[in-house]
Parts: sequence; C-alpha cells; structure tokens
Amino acid sequence: MTGPVGDPLVRARGVALTRGSGPAAVHALRGVDLDLHPGELVALVGRSGSGKSSLLSVLGGLLRPDAGEVVVDGVDVVTAGEDELLRLRRDVVAFVLQGFGLLPLLTAAENTGLPLRVRGVPADARERRVAQVLELVGLGPHAAQRPAEMSGGQQQRVAVARALAGSPRLLLADEPTGQLDAETGRTVLALIRGVVEAEGTCALVATHDPVVVALADRAVRISDGHLLPEHPGA
Repeated sequence: MTGPVGDPLVRARGVALTRGSGPAAVHALRGVDLDLHPGELVALVGRSGSGKSSLLSVLGGLLRPDAGEVVVDGVDVVTAGEDELLRLRRDVVAFVLQGFGLLPLLTAAENTGLPLRVRGVPADARERRVAQVLELVGLGPHAAQRPAEMSGGQQQRVAVARALAGSPRLLLADEPTGQLDAETGRTVLALIRGVVEAEGTCALVATHDPVVVALADRAVRISDGHLLPEHPGA
C-alpha cells in the first residue's frame, strides 16, 4: 500500500452543505477538510445519514456545496460552469453505486462500454477497452449476459468495470459491498485496490465494512457531517 505522493487530486476546505430549509433542514456536511492523492485508496467510514453520500456527490461534481472550496483535478467545483462540470464527470470521475445501476436490456459488455460511447470513442477502441476491463474483473466469459442472468456479485463487478472503462482519475464508490456476501465483497474491493495500484487511480470508498478499512491506505470517519481525525488503514 502507498501513501500520499505529490499534489492532491482532490482538495476540499471548509465544505458545508445543507439539504432542505427551515426546521426540516439537514446539515449534511459541516466544515469538511479533505485531501485525496493519486494512487491511494481511502475508506470513508460512517453510519447511514452521517454525510458519506453527500460528500461523494460534492466531490464528484453532482452537488455544489453551500460554502467552502472544492478543487478536483484543477476544476473548482463551486464556481465551474455546467460544461466544465460535465467534462469533469465524463472524463475524470467515475461512480460505483451500491445498487449497481446497470441497464437491464444491455449486456455486460454494453453496460461497460456506456462511458466510452458518451465520450465518442470509436467502436474498435471501445470494444478493446471493454474486453480488457471485463477480463480484469474476471467477467470475460460473461460479456454477452444481461444483468438478470448474473449474480449480485457479477453485477457489481460489471459496475466496477463500467467505472474503470474510461480510466478515471477519481473513483467514488458508495457502499460497493453493501449488497454482497463477505467473500464477493472482498473480491470487489481487491479489484479496486489493484486498479489503484496499477493505474494510479485515486479511490474514495464510502463504507461500513471493516474489510474496506483493512484494504485502504487510510480511513477517514464522518459523523453528523463532521470529518473526524484520520487513522491509517490496517
């Protein structure tokens, strides 16, 4: 496992986010400071409702914070225009969701290739990259299967393959092992760990799972929107 090297890919300072208004308002993030570096896997640990998903959404350019500074790969998420945020989400950031998010009518290969279609990657190059990442996650023989024909673990590995297809610099995973048994969860996290090391990707994984913490370079804990002092991954 590696430690932070060089300038951070992600720099967040004083990030605050409130959802709703009036008496029903929820302070999802409260003065969050966080640096994430290329080539490291960071576990974001906290209970449901602690602010994990909100932080991932802000760092991925899906939500603008109410206050603070967020810079991802040189893009100021707070002030960037919609075109710049679209480029960030298309070319720099990839998400892995607990619910897989696969399109049911598409095969594993077609789901995996969606980010490359959006970028306008030519068909031959797209097919080569899709085959490469499906082999990486151990699903080469299942390329023609649709989600309903696959186990939950296989579907999650397709979701990981799709996230990796575009060679993102930042991988944001929201409870990626939440619907998986322990052995399959370890397999998925080992895949993410391997990609971080092989491709220099920066990965932030929101989790309750101690296996994630064990595989991480470090863990950051969030409670009621506050980031707590860090400790190294086991």
